[in-house]
Amino acid sequence: MTEAEVFTAVETLARNARTASYRLSQLSTHAKNAILEAMAAELRARTPEIVAANALDLKAGEEKGLSKPMLERLKLDEKKVEAIARGIDQVVALPDPVGQVMDEWARPNGMRLQQVRVPIGTIGIIYESRPNVTSDAAVLCFKTGNATILRGGSEAIHSNRAIAEALQAGGEKVGLPAHAIQLIPFTDRSSVSALCQMDKWLDLIIPRGGKGLIETVVSQARMPVIKHYDGICHLFVDVAADLDMAVALTVDSKTQKTGVCNALETLLVHSSVAESHLPTIAAALKEKGVELRGCERTRQIVEAVPATEEDWGTEYLDLILSVKIVDSLEEAIEHINTYGSHHTECIVTKDDATANAFLAGCDSACVFHNVSTRLADGEEFGFGAEIGISTDKLHARGPMGLRELTSYQYRVRGEGQTKG
Repeated sequence: MTEAEVFTAVETLARNARTASYRLSQLSTHAKNAILEAMAAELRARTPEIVAANALDLKAGEEKGLSKPMLERLKLDEKKVEAIARGIDQVVALPDPVGQVMDEWARPNGMRLQQVRVPIGTIGIIYESRPNVTSDAAVLCFKTGNATILRGGSEAIHSNRAIAEALQAGGEKVGLPAHAIQLIPFTDRSSVSALCQMDKWLDLIIPRGGKGLIETVVSQARMPVIKHYDGICHLFVDVAADLDMAVALTVDSKTQKTGVCNALETLLVHSSVAESHLPTIAAALKEKGVELRGCERTRQIVEAVPATEEDWGTEYLDLILSVKIVDSLEEAIEHINTYGSHHTECIVTKDDATANAFLAGCDSACVFHNVSTRLADGEEFGFGAEIGISTDKLHARGPMGLRELTSYQYRVRGEGQTKG
């Protein structure tokens, strides 16, 4: 397809999404839950077709030389399709934030005002690799009354088509408006640029993927973008830290799962406890196969590869951890705010005053006191599900659940009040 043809096709999708969004905003919670149940049923009924479509993607991926981890993330079987359907069942059970009265008050002239949660409208989701995101993103947006345009990675195009078609077809049987869930059905790279130009029809874009994809979207989008670039998470072992807790939290934050944005990437240790605590922490990390990259003072206490300036700003997503000894809480906070990605930071300490100073000083979406960074997650926060994690400060910050997929409007009622 030419760029002009891609643009025209994407614009048609965007126009249709805007039309669908107006109808979606009027659906009751009961109606939306019935539609979600129908979507889950249709996914289950179409499992053979979805698995067959996925086999085409796997074959193409093998021919392209995709790595085994990439192929594993791409693979769907009956159990994985069932897991996607169960994910929809879980969204049915979540409270619907749309219509929630956030605040209300009356004015001296008798006007009665309410601030009420409403859908954002139309949302573009640009993502890579895992086909389950097609369903996850679509159903979370739908539960909050938003129309969705999905642009998945080329490696999962057949799987994504099959899932999106199942969701829309199943939902339409019980009242889902046409074009509520749309997938860009072609893999032309120019479709990302085209989607970013649809500010007349799209209210928001959420990119999920590598830093390169996100930077491309941010540089081109004419509408708001909610995103996070990296997950350079820190853990600071304070002078008042319990050693056993410091070991447990460091090991869990780094090794429970490495290839995720809330995994630990830099360990900061107060110089007053470095000689007493660092060897034990390092030994526990070594047992898990973690390579340490340390500052000069760290290397005088434990075995480590020399850390470079680049290491302090690197998201390894691997069994690698940079380690730095600092002389104060203030130095730890300064390091985090300088090299971090504003994602998640943790302090290990028994001193509440120090913890409070750390929480207030770190300019990050999530700041923890004696909690593993791996718990920076919408499900762990009690949101039930999340569409991603935002390191932005406006509209949404941190794990994004259903509430973060809503906006609000002011509803004002009166008895004929006028300005004059």
